[in-house]
Amino acid sequence: MKKKLLTLLLVSFTTICLSQDVSYGVRGAINVSNLDFEPDADFNNQHRNGFAFGGFADLGLSENMSLLLELQWSAEGGKDEELRADYIHLPVLLRFSLSDRLMLGVGPKVSLKTWKSNDLFSTAAFSGVAGLEYMITDELFIDARMSYGVKNVIDQDFKQLEANNHVIQFGFGMKL
Repeated sequence: MKKKLLTLLLVSFTTICLSQDVSYGVRGAINVSNLDFEPDADFNNQHRNGFAFGGFADLGLSENMSLLLELQWSAEGGKDEELRADYIHLPVLLRFSLSDRLMLGVGPKVSLKTWKSNDLFSTAAFSGVAGLEYMITDELFIDARMSYGVKNVIDQDFKQLEANNHVIQFGFGMKL
């Protein structure tokens, strides 16, 4: 885990140093999240509405491609108190320009839990992310993202279930 994180940081800093076009900004979002249980849960599993906020660096790799590095706090999980978890995320999105104002981004997301120490969630989570961004002006944008967990987020024996977190985010941001 430490080697992977160190490699990710090294690649990120190398990319920043070699990048010709770098922009920074802030982003906020409304989350709709839930847990997919395997096998299906025998209790009422409702989605949780929450929010997310963070900052980003968008590194221009070419005229039609960029790498977005973001540090984000996000409220996720299910509606019940014992199914809630808050995370600090590091999404890394490779983005492609579909038009002058529309971008498509895909990539991984590494997450660390920031909530209680004695709950049923594991400390780290990994997800895949895809999203669309529309530039309203040269500085303001709206976006929509979908992330789906690729790792079981349940750390303890919780009713013999495994769970993957999935989140839909509707965001608004500004490039500084």
